[in-house]
Amino acid sequence: MKYMLLIYSDEKAWTESEREHCFTESTALTQELHAKGQYLGASPLQPVATATTVRVRDGKRLVTDGPFAETREQLGGYFLVEARDLNEAIAIAGRIPGARKGTVEVRPVLELAGLPAAP
Repeated sequence: MKYMLLIYSDEKAWTESEREHCFTESTALTQELHAKGQYLGASPLQPVATATTVRVRDGKRLVTDGPFAETREQLGGYFLVEARDLNEAIAIAGRIPGARKGTVEVRPVLELAGLPAAP
């Protein structure tokens, strides 16, 4: 089953050195997951200040800067993995460096028929 591991943290909680170390550790984890056939994708996101929110209300598109909700933790990146079950996905989430300063949300992916296959 596919799981999306969403990484949330306070962007200001990381020094540049810690962020670079986190990226190095995360890259190593993706290589390990790839070797086991579990890696489907992963990437950090640009800072929340670069975000744009789009909503459609009454047929009209509303575009605003930044995230929709004011929170202390922002979505900073993700891993998309293949795992046998929730317990295995949780074990992987616990190895993501971002979990040490933030939160990793583990969500099963709802697979829909008719979607194009990944390249």
